[in-house]
Amino acid sequence: MINPADFLQLRAYAHIDGLYLALIWTASFACYVAGLSSPTIGIISSLSAMASPFFAAKRLVVFRDNIRGGFISFRRAAAYYILTFFYASVLFAVVQYVYMAFMDNGYLLGTYLSSISSPEAQAILKAYGMTKYDIGEMLTQLQRITPLSFALNVMSMNITIGILLSIPVALVCRKTGKRKFNNQQTQ
Repeated sequence: MINPADFLQLRAYAHIDGLYLALIWTASFACYVAGLSSPTIGIISSLSAMASPFFAAKRLVVFRDNIRGGFISFRRAAAYYILTFFYASVLFAVVQYVYMAFMDNGYLLGTYLSSISSPEAQAILKAYGMTKYDIGEMLTQLQRITPLSFALNVMSMNITIGILLSIPVALVCRKTGKRKFNNQQTQ
């Protein structure tokens, strides 16, 4: 059982690492938006998004080694990873809401609509068995997405990813045994 002081410490460091992770996601999202017109920047967006779980795992190891004396249980490691993703997801949802509500002005939707309307995309969609009605329905659904629902959808997806990844990451990053604090050993 984790004592309240340890839980406060875990939450405080997860807040900080959640902020760092949200900054990475924000940069990745900015690169994604810019990458709609420049494929090179889009690649940077994809790479930074795929690297973010590894960044969070590295921050967990730093927490384990520098704050927890080199040892952390599976449960505590999983909780730290989940909380880091949770805090990052909440902050990133705010960023996405602000962008979609006040800055986007229909840019993303317009880009999606023009890409779906291209002859190449139409051929691909038809190859997947989609009819003109299906495509029209898909476009209608895209136009109905509000900034809040967009941000909340991405937030819930990120939290779910954090929960799912916490198990293998906690298994890899856990270390149990005696901790050393100021040359004293404790259990």
